[in-house]
Amino acid sequence: MEHEITLVVNGVARRARVPARRLLSDCLRHDLGLTGTHVGCEHGVCGCCTVLLDGEPVRSCLTFAVTVDGRELTTVEGLAGPEGMSPVQRAFAECHALQCGFCTPGFLCTVTALLRENPTPSDEEVLEGISGNLCRCTGYQNIVKAVHRAAELLAEEGR
Repeated sequence: MEHEITLVVNGVARRARVPARRLLSDCLRHDLGLTGTHVGCEHGVCGCCTVLLDGEPVRSCLTFAVTVDGRELTTVEGLAGPEGMSPVQRAFAECHALQCGFCTPGFLCTVTALLRENPTPSDEEVLEGISGNLCRCTGYQNIVKAVHRAAELLAEEGR
C-alpha cells in the first residue's frame, strides 16, 4: 500500500507516493531527485544522511517518509540562499573541511543546527556537536576550524 505525502523541502511543497516502509533518505534521493543527502551506514551511525526536520537534525536513513508528512525539511541543497552558499558552506570550503565530500552534506546540516542553537561554541562543544557525524577521511581538524569560521561569518553577517 502506498501513501500520498506532502513535504515542504527546501521551502517548496513536494508530493510523493511512497510505501509505508520507504525511508526518508530514499524518498529524498529517488522520489524527489535530491541526491545531496548521502546514505553511508544505513544504521544511523555515520550521520551522512542528516537533514533538518523542522530545523532539527535527524537521520533520514532511520526515518520513514510517511512519518514526516506535512513537515518542513532542509537538505544540503536548501542550505544555500539566493545570495549563494551559506556561511557554513563557505567556511567548509575556506577551511578545506570538505575532505572527499561524502560526509559533507550531513556535517553541513548538523553544523547549521549546532550554530543556530549555540552561535559561539567552544572546541569541546564543537566536538560534542559533530560527534554524531563520521568522516572516514579522518580530517576533523579542518572541520572543527570550519565550524569556528562559520560562527565568525554568521556573527559578521548578523545571522
